[in-house]
Amino acid sequence: MVYLPMGFLYAQRAKGKETPLVLQLREEIYTQPYESINWPSQRNNVSDIDVYYPHTRLLKVLNWCVGIYEKFAPKRLRQWAMDESWLQLKMEDENTFYGNLASVNKVMNLLCAFFKEGRDSKAFRLHVEHTHDYLWMSESGMYFNGTDGSQLWDTVWICQAVCQTGLAKYPETHDMLKKAYAFIDSQQIRNDPIHCERTYRDPTKGAWPFSRRDQGYTLTDCTAEAIKAVYMMHELDFIKPTISNDRLCEATDVLLRMQNSDGGYASYEPTRGPKLLEWINPAEVFGEYSLYVLEHANSGGSKVTDAETTKPGDIMVEYSYPECTTAVLLGLASFRKYNPDYRTADIEYAVARGIRYLKKVQRPEGGWYGCWAICFTYATWFGLEALASVGETYENSVNVRRACDWLVSVQMEDGGWGEAYKACETGIYHHHAKSQVVNTSWAVLGLLAAKYPHMETIKRGVDLIGSRQQPDGRWEQESIEGVFNKNAMIAYPNYKFSFTVWAIARFVKVYGDLEVGF
Repeated sequence: MVYLPMGFLYAQRAKGKETPLVLQLREEIYTQPYESINWPSQRNNVSDIDVYYPHTRLLKVLNWCVGIYEKFAPKRLRQWAMDESWLQLKMEDENTFYGNLASVNKVMNLLCAFFKEGRDSKAFRLHVEHTHDYLWMSESGMYFNGTDGSQLWDTVWICQAVCQTGLAKYPETHDMLKKAYAFIDSQQIRNDPIHCERTYRDPTKGAWPFSRRDQGYTLTDCTAEAIKAVYMMHELDFIKPTISNDRLCEATDVLLRMQNSDGGYASYEPTRGPKLLEWINPAEVFGEYSLYVLEHANSGGSKVTDAETTKPGDIMVEYSYPECTTAVLLGLASFRKYNPDYRTADIEYAVARGIRYLKKVQRPEGGWYGCWAICFTYATWFGLEALASVGETYENSVNVRRACDWLVSVQMEDGGWGEAYKACETGIYHHHAKSQVVNTSWAVLGLLAAKYPHMETIKRGVDLIGSRQQPDGRWEQESIEGVFNKNAMIAYPNYKFSFTVWAIARFVKVYGDLEVGF
């Protein structure tokens, strides 16, 4: 989705007007006259500070071949490639109602429409209109989000937290839950992509997205968490069910067909391509953490500069993730509770394979590496929830005991847990300088799900969460919580509200209100 518009723009040799400002910027940015730069030779010229995943030798060779191709490419082949690229770009725009998958291809597709059809075209006007979906004004200024929001994702977590904490019994929450339910209802994807097969997309009818329905991309974990939230709210007498069971069956069908061959689940689509594609990963800032970093993260080693010290990355195709796998397993468990006779054998088979995958990817020390939030604390909570859903607890499961003992081993002196983003980059647990209420909440939820027997250990974490609550009931924003592709951090400001109250309430449900010391 990113390389498609980039390739189209380059093939068109698209460029803006050379205004006085542009000429001044060129003089300011480059260390030599702009006209003297040999641009093909810059394909492998990347500042050391920006190199997280160095180019492989294979990619360097291919980049050299591309330079030769540019000189001798057959005109008919080149024109066919540009026509097909433009067709795919248009269909992606129509499939997503000009919102596009994420922020980078959003801007690139906008530029393609501008150069191909002009400023006054319908496509360009619609693109400009939907750029506002990505803008976010925060206390520190204007941001351009990585996606067009996380509306559905945040909503289903908050609804689950309110339902599982018992807050749903209070009339003050009823209006909020009614509106949230209506939003979840409105955001289920009700059709497959307009150009499904031609754009190599999977069917999406019945799924839920990360942000909103018009964006149109299935997310396994969002779909699963939405299923859980809907069934929880259907048990509330003030909620009028408008999401039919047939629609929840459609959502379950989506999940069942998205399982990978290893038993796990990816995010947007099942794994489609071979690992070999990672050897031509041109994104220096994304990829598998370096073996050198892994070995030297705690010893002050120098920066990685040689691709021979890295493993192939994991961004060119989708892979299975512990968090997505757990979400699906829990979503299927929730669905099966209300529909014991629907595709029973398929669900049992999917769950068994998913559990085997989770046990296989559990780290020797006991935790799981998190791919969508920071980091081991997050994924280990998910892993413990998955094992608990099939009856595995601290008492009867070696895997659960390993995970719980590891979690306790990284608890901080103040009773909380705090994990730094460097864990995502290096694949090694890194303590944050200060405990974090979100990390602490995940650890508490995981230990409680596992029925960890030492109450005082968990209570220290709950007390830490309570001690950070402000007089008006909120929690202050602490360090960043999310990540993707190991090296891009994402803020989830609502996490500090949903998971904190959830952790406290689960503790109270198990041990009683009188045990909470704040």
